[in-house]
Amino acid sequence: MIKKVEKYLLELQNNIVSSLEKIDGNKFIIDNWQKEKVVGYGKTCVLKNGSVFESAGVNFSFVSGDKLPPSATQNRPELVGKKWSAVGVSLVIHPKNPFVPTSHFNVRFFVAESDDKPIFWFGGGYDLTPYYGFDEDCIHWHQVAKNACVDFGDDIYPKYKKWCDEYFYLKHRDEPRGIGGLFFDDLSAWGFDKTFEFMQSVGNSFTSAYLPIVEKCKNLEYTQNQRDFQLYRRGRYIEFNLVYDRGTIFGLQSGGRVESILMSMPPLAKFEYQKEINGVEEQKLYDYYLTNKDWVKLN
Repeated sequence: MIKKVEKYLLELQNNIVSSLEKIDGNKFIIDNWQKEKVVGYGKTCVLKNGSVFESAGVNFSFVSGDKLPPSATQNRPELVGKKWSAVGVSLVIHPKNPFVPTSHFNVRFFVAESDDKPIFWFGGGYDLTPYYGFDEDCIHWHQVAKNACVDFGDDIYPKYKKWCDEYFYLKHRDEPRGIGGLFFDDLSAWGFDKTFEFMQSVGNSFTSAYLPIVEKCKNLEYTQNQRDFQLYRRGRYIEFNLVYDRGTIFGLQSGGRVESILMSMPPLAKFEYQKEINGVEEQKLYDYYLTNKDWVKLN
């Protein structure tokens, strides 16, 4: 099972990197690595200070260990202490232009030993974090997400959209991170073949969801105030990734490769004490866009 998923994910990583390079005009740095503490290897692709993307990281990893970390067994206590393997692709893209949203994507596959037979599950999804919102972009993003789910049941998109809205939420600020998308985890009930097909459908749809938004907004003119607001909002991204994100927590708890785990951090961000939001469009982000809308119904 894991070899089939590994082959697909390496192809997916290459396709995403090629698509991003075509838009940006610059090449990714390719960093092939091996890990000793946790058995495994990976390929981390990073673009720094590009013409469109201030930073972009697309990471593939295949790791295994003798004992699952607590973040992976909180919903499966019967697997505490079991050997495991995990393979996945994850990415975070931080554009230069404040009108282009930050985007996150990942898909992953776990296998753990059991007394009977191996236990496996899939997880993943993607979400969008705008700084200045456009209705048509939010609608497009969610329509593509819905289309990726349509062959797997009418309830799948609403279910995983809701999970995404609930997961990418900063509880300490009572605030969504962005406009959501899809999130699923611990998924195995369909069996390997169908669940793998679903993961591929989600994985293959990411560039269709994100790249048209980048193309539309990448050359829009912006002010220094708008750039400053983007940097301020990036601070929220950092807060979520370090406090709540399961992937970050799993990677650190399992002794993963720190450089690859923290590639999701933006290269620049601002933290301001009791910052006042004065601009109309800036306030609209909070009052209108970060409100868990059913964007597909607005189409």
